[in-house]
Amino acid sequence: MLYHIKDETPEVLPRFKGGEGNFIAAIHFDGLNKLIHGTLPPQATIGRHTHEGDSEIIYILSGRGEVEDDGTLLPLRAGDCHYCPKGHTHSLINNSDEDLVFFAVVPVQ
Repeated sequence: MLYHIKDETPEVLPRFKGGEGNFIAAIHFDGLNKLIHGTLPPQATIGRHTHEGDSEIIYILSGRGEVEDDGTLLPLRAGDCHYCPKGHTHSLINNSDEDLVFFAVVPVQ
């Protein structure tokens, strides 16, 4: 399947997963799996959440920030890839002055 991210309409999701600010996301969902092109503006976060029936792979396209990975804060920058396995908890944090842009895959397991 070829995914044309520019064909998806971005949604503004306030306080996503209990986070702060707005998360802007173009999401392709096939009924099971999600492909997400996301933007976290400066000082926005995706709240801490646990992946119960899926996992998540996040590739940072541009910007910088942090990921809270099972309670440990780790820096993120363009070119980094974060993997949150099924059963684990994470949060994405943009503590910078520029957009944090990423591509994520959330496959059901």
